[in-house]
Amino acid sequence: MNTSRKSHHVAPQAELILDARNRTGESPVWHVAEQALYWVDIPACALHRWRAADQAHDIWHADEQIACIAPAPNGQWIAGMERGVYMLTPGANGRLAASLVAAVAHARPGMRFNDGRCDRQGRLWSGTMLLDMAQLAPVGALYRLGGAGTAHQLVQVLDDLVVPNGIAFSPDGRTMYLADTTPSRQTVWAFDYDIDTGLPSKRRIFIEKLASGRPDGAAIDEAGCYWICATDSGQIHRYTPDGRLDRSLNVPVPKPTMCAFGGAQLDTLYVTSLRRPSTPPDALDGGVFALHPGVCGIAEPAYRP
Repeated sequence: MNTSRKSHHVAPQAELILDARNRTGESPVWHVAEQALYWVDIPACALHRWRAADQAHDIWHADEQIACIAPAPNGQWIAGMERGVYMLTPGANGRLAASLVAAVAHARPGMRFNDGRCDRQGRLWSGTMLLDMAQLAPVGALYRLGGAGTAHQLVQVLDDLVVPNGIAFSPDGRTMYLADTTPSRQTVWAFDYDIDTGLPSKRRIFIEKLASGRPDGAAIDEAGCYWICATDSGQIHRYTPDGRLDRSLNVPVPKPTMCAFGGAQLDTLYVTSLRRPSTPPDALDGGVFALHPGVCGIAEPAYRP
């Protein structure tokens, strides 16, 4: 249920905070205690950190692709990667110590995890996809890690996905969102979400097709509105909980990938992006951007096994 009615706001300008030149910047997460933004560059197998106070930029590398991250206890990160979900510990030598938490049985060789985040109760949700996206193969699945009796087990909840994206949860945790980026679908679904069992139900179309672009990563603000990066369009759209388009913000790159609220008041919207090999040298693609949309977000829950 997608309409074109927009509220009247002065559109904020996107600020480049880091010319990171990420091949596929993804999964930005604001770390409240550190006042720092973390994100990944998937094909570079890299975890990045940018500190707001001094603009210091740190990078750690793993031995396989990191697709999504969520904070975990003791300065660690839970991460969906290629062969499963790992616990990552950044080291002083620029390396990530990786400990396998749960292996995944992919439908085919050549797959990895993609978008992911924790629900309000600290269970990790992430979807899988075929690395060769040109095949448009619906072999991806959505998994949950954590919950009663499944602390270190991956539970497959949905299948028939091509490029799962846009996972988010309403402020009360009782609505779950999921998107599929593939051109043949471009759909965002909503589910009723049982916060006790960690099970989604009553799947329905939330956005049949974005106002522009295809759905990528998303974030939720404190009003329960859904912010979705529209890849190929250089925009981030805000949809109200009833599926109305509220506004669209521009970034100076065609492929924003995911957004996250951060800053001292959680009133800054950070946006990652990707950079193609054919991108002109002076283009900002692959950079990390900040916008001030006039609303606040919600701190991301940490993983709780």
